[in-house]
Amino acid sequence: MTKHNAPEATSPMSMWLHYLENIHTSAIDLGLERISKVAQSANLTKPAPTVITVAGTNGKGSTCALMEAILIDAGYRVGVYSSPHLIEYNERVRINGQNACDELHTHAFSFVEQIRGEISLSFFEFGTLAALRIFQTEQVDVVLLEVGLGGRLDATNVVDHDVSIITSLAIDHVDWLGSDINVIGFEKAGIFRSGRPAVCGQPHAPYSVAAHADDIHAPLYQVGVQFTYEVDQNDETRWHWQCGAFDLKDLPVPRLPLANAATALMALSQSGLEISDVNVVNGLETAQLAGRMQVLSTYPTILLDVAHNPHSAEYLVGQLKKRYPNNVIHAVVAMLHDKDIKSTLDVLSSVVDYWYPSSLKGPRAAQEAELCQYLSAVKGHYQTPVEAFKSAQGQAQEDDVLLVVGSFHTVGEVLNYWHQHK
Repeated sequence: MTKHNAPEATSPMSMWLHYLENIHTSAIDLGLERISKVAQSANLTKPAPTVITVAGTNGKGSTCALMEAILIDAGYRVGVYSSPHLIEYNERVRINGQNACDELHTHAFSFVEQIRGEISLSFFEFGTLAALRIFQTEQVDVVLLEVGLGGRLDATNVVDHDVSIITSLAIDHVDWLGSDINVIGFEKAGIFRSGRPAVCGQPHAPYSVAAHADDIHAPLYQVGVQFTYEVDQNDETRWHWQCGAFDLKDLPVPRLPLANAATALMALSQSGLEISDVNVVNGLETAQLAGRMQVLSTYPTILLDVAHNPHSAEYLVGQLKKRYPNNVIHAVVAMLHDKDIKSTLDVLSSVVDYWYPSSLKGPRAAQEAELCQYLSAVKGHYQTPVEAFKSAQGQAQEDDVLLVVGSFHTVGEVLNYWHQHK
């Protein structure tokens, strides 16, 4: 599709998304030269008074959701940009916890289209600029930006942000970032800013993270060094957080990973924003995120989790052992072929009793036969996650757990089906 037949600001969202999918040569195109020019022309590099950028292998969405809940409770107007979406594109931009409407998106798309001139932008770059425009026009106080891939060369890194976060570090996106953990650490640390706080929630992070912080004089707050946290030994529903002489005791354990909550508190403490202990407690109690340990129903328990690499699978397994230690677990799984399929399935196999492997669609999709070579106790072969889910529903007993796992695509397809048929 060429520039002269671009949609209008009032055109349907579906028309715009189709246009964006077809105007650039590749879906992923790392590098900041093109997007930087457009962002500067459009004055989008500082879309709000305070911006916090979040990179990491896992936990970006959870960390953003936790900060979002705390900040909203503190009375701030908060914009969140995240990806990918589960069901509809609108999920990628939230204003005070609500998905941005079609009209905000299409007007922002039209604005970016006019500003970009002859500069070609990838789907993600275009969407990132449009999100920044929405935050600007909606006059939010705080923007929470989730990095798409890596950090240093990701489209979100054109923004002048105030606090940087690395949530976790593991080997993922091998095709783009390689398999050297120090190289990955350097790529993630590429979001750090000179003289501005950088927070790392990965214990014993690769040396490249601290080295880069030192090189650019970014004060680094490393979990286990500058800040620590622990669950109360007498009450596992409470936890404590500490940074130097400052500590928060008797906090409620959130529904999202505790490591991400600790990282979120460190970042907020360095943001200069006014947040009370009550705001922290209320935010921790209310924060949630679709597709992360999301329970759809009970009898049987239907549980959705987007875990798609060994690191996130290990967290999920820990939660399953803790919450469902004696339940039979049926797992619907479909993955992308550029993930570490074998290691991820090996981790999950320690708790899963029956597997329902499915293929996905698209150029990055793994076929069910690729998954089956690493699985035992396979209960059929399926072409779509929904087909596998329906089969699992028919076989799970009311005391069992039906887990849907492996990808945002897998969870999104099942969640969409559930909403349409519940």
